[in-house]
Amino acid sequence: MKEELTYWITLTFLHGITVRRKNEIYVACYKHDPRITISQLFDDSSLWPELGLSDQECAIFADARTQLANNSFMAEDLLSQGYDILPMDSPLYPKELKANLKMSTPTILFTKGNKALLQQPAGAIVGSRNADGLSLEFTDNIARRCAAQSQVVVSGFAKGVDTRALTSTLEANGSSIIVLPQGITTFASGLKQFYKALTQGRLLVVSAFYPTAPWSVEMAMRRNPYIYGIAHSIYVAQSDDHGGTWSGAIDGLRKQRPIFVRIPHEDEHNANLQLIQRGAKAVDMDGNELQLSEDQLLTAEEREERERQTVLRQILTADSGMSSAMIQQQLSVDWSDAKVKKYLRGLDFVEEYRQANKVYFRLKSITGQLTLDL
Repeated sequence: MKEELTYWITLTFLHGITVRRKNEIYVACYKHDPRITISQLFDDSSLWPELGLSDQECAIFADARTQLANNSFMAEDLLSQGYDILPMDSPLYPKELKANLKMSTPTILFTKGNKALLQQPAGAIVGSRNADGLSLEFTDNIARRCAAQSQVVVSGFAKGVDTRALTSTLEANGSSIIVLPQGITTFASGLKQFYKALTQGRLLVVSAFYPTAPWSVEMAMRRNPYIYGIAHSIYVAQSDDHGGTWSGAIDGLRKQRPIFVRIPHEDEHNANLQLIQRGAKAVDMDGNELQLSEDQLLTAEEREERERQTVLRQILTADSGMSSAMIQQQLSVDWSDAKVKKYLRGLDFVEEYRQANKVYFRLKSITGQLTLDL
């Protein structure tokens, strides 16, 4: 088994070949008749053309043979320290992750703790590093809910929602999976901090990166899909309109995965409502699904714009118009004259006309609208 792991580690960390391509090569080996083992893939170069390897890939595989001895020592060292190594063909490898990420699934996982948690129903709790009080309260509630339902909580150990999800789950006697944005051996302090949960079988630490790799922003972004992939359902406490939480939720929606987003209060400034507008399921503070009206689906900015247009319709008439300066005053907006004119020209119910060489705006007449429609 250790010998096979040596080859799996070597395949995983080949330079110059993408994760998807590595997985494609192994799947070709698996489907080959007779099946080609992971060791044969490296040892028998006569198989490479048959597997469709390019000349460049053949050179990379040939060069990788020089790393087999070092990777053998790595595998032995990790196993002796109590870490586990799960290649993608292992029966212990999370099926949910392979089903969700398909060929982009990590070729190998390094773990510490209870591997059986990877086979249990799991829910991810994700959100901003700078989460507000409501988001952290929501995180607590969902963590306790998952623990009560024997659902494993997956998080990424970043500050904010991630760490709160972990601690709340463990305090509720639940089980959790930490997906690291770094190598697993660099998490020694975390292993000591959560030693009790590890020994009780309520925690698993997972990494898809080189065991000694330090934390980096790049790996944090690459790690996020793994958090979403291991879980069956995803709960979003708080999201910006960019970054890891947003991109992960959008990707999940694109793949028609169950994404549950906390409904924000009217005075909150986040992108939760935008995710709901895009198809995520709105939930209350306890994770119960909500049915929202059309008005409730409007963001604060959209509601403000609707009110602005309502006022504009009221102050404009179809017979006589107003200058942009007059409209600016009536709308009480701190905009330049150029911005006011650009805004008015973009509205389909407003028309522009000139009188005495001056620009005015008025409501489009019904006749004018009918002419345009025809």
